Amino acid sequence: MSNIENNNNNWIDQRIKRDEINKYLVDGKNFISEKEILKTLEKAKNPDLEYIEKILVKAESIQNLTPEETAALLYVENPDLIDRMKKAAMRIKKKVYNNRIVTFAPLYMGNYCVNNCQYCGFKTDNVEAQRRVLSMDEIKKEVEVLAGKIGHKRLIAVYGEHPKNDVDYIIDSLKAIYEVNVQTRKGIGSIRRVNVNAPAFCIDDLRSIKEVGIGTYQVFQETYHQPTYTKVHPPKTIKGDYDWRLYCMHRAFEAGIDDVGIGALFGLYDWKFEVLGLVYHARELEKRFGIGPHTVSFPRLEPALGATINKDSSYLVSDKDFMKLILVVRLSIPFTGMIITARESAKIRKEAISLGVTQTDASTKIGIGGYSEFYSDQEEKKQQFILGDTRNLDEVIREFAKMGYITSFCTAGYRCGRTGKCIMDLLRSGQEGKFCKINAILTFKEWLDDFSSEETRKVAEPVLKKEIKEVKEFMPEIFDKFYSLYQRVEQGERDLYL
Repeated sequence: MSNIENNNNNWIDQRIKRDEINKYLVDGKNFISEKEILKTLEKAKNPDLEYIEKILVKAESIQNLTPEETAALLYVENPDLIDRMKKAAMRIKKKVYNNRIVTFAPLYMGNYCVNNCQYCGFKTDNVEAQRRVLSMDEIKKEVEVLAGKIGHKRLIAVYGEHPKNDVDYIIDSLKAIYEVNVQTRKGIGSIRRVNVNAPAFCIDDLRSIKEVGIGTYQVFQETYHQPTYTKVHPPKTIKGDYDWRLYCMHRAFEAGIDDVGIGALFGLYDWKFEVLGLVYHARELEKRFGIGPHTVSFPRLEPALGATINKDSSYLVSDKDFMKLILVVRLSIPFTGMIITARESAKIRKEAISLGVTQTDASTKIGIGGYSEFYSDQEEKKQQFILGDTRNLDEVIREFAKMGYITSFCTAGYRCGRTGKCIMDLLRSGQEGKFCKINAILTFKEWLDDFSSEETRKVAEPVLKKEIKEVKEFMPEIFDKFYSLYQRVEQGERDLYL
């Protein structure tokens, strides 16, 4: 065994801290019961109309649904009821998040990984992958493109599990991102919020990451079905420990990170089971910490270089079922942000937006160094999976505007302390939507002035004017203050917010 392999093995052995699992277990068991979920799904079949109507009334009052209520919605097939569910979902989305879509870009920091997940192109056994970790200078070059040429204000920084991008690297890389300021057409471009998609860390490491100033800490369980989890995540790997990953959000809350994001990789196991797994996870966090997940993500299994599970999975989710599960999650966890990514096609993403999705990426590159270095799209040896939508941000924003949505680049809540329980309470009451509407207008005006093509501007400006009119009509008490900020943005000032 080489020194490098020996050092890696020592690093792996020190990762999992058993006391940071056991402290959360109840009678030695975790909160996901396969037997209970399967029983709930079986009992929910053939729900009656009156029961579904009561569930929808509850959802529209921005109350979490129970697993039993969620399961009943999963079995609705009547077209009229599905239509009723869709209308309820959009009323919920409008009440909680107003008429806006948040955009971001993923920034992959490296593709080294000690895990060996069967569905991933970055797995350690994939000898075809071209391995690389970005240096701090390379990260800054990526951000110069993202913030200075494309116009992103939010990133999701993505890290593999490996000594080369351990907690110290994460801290340094986040600092490097925040240091970049780039001249734009009328102002200065910068990244104002970095969410983190990273491994399941211990509490001390999470405290260190929190101090740098992150947004949401995002870790997906991949599958809540433990036998499947064991099958696709080999034992003797860090990710092979189901409970270590399952309780990472508990550790995040203990570390002071109060915005967390959960998700499942749909296609590994039965999608109805995974939806209930997400619901049980959200309920567990609310029960323990009084705060549910800030976001829920919906990645679907995609082909990846070297993967042994992709299109051969017997649990692949059809487009129809994918739309239903997104719809049901919007109704079941009505306060949460919902993310769909460029894994999906433009057509699927557009439909998902109409079901209550609130966030998506654009101009996406998932190859290491893909924003600042020219290489042909979809180079399998450099990226984790194949993208379904490679449109640039300008094109995506133009489509949103044609749909009547305003694109938000707002990150004000994180600077104003509207996080964790505070933002959850505001979301449930509908108050956060008002702040978000105002700040979305200000940031959208920034983006149009600094980055928009003329074609997109022509489509977007009527939407912007409509939003301003609504602020004047429905929030007259703060209109003058808002419009003063808007005029300052017109003059080139940046990052103004309420």
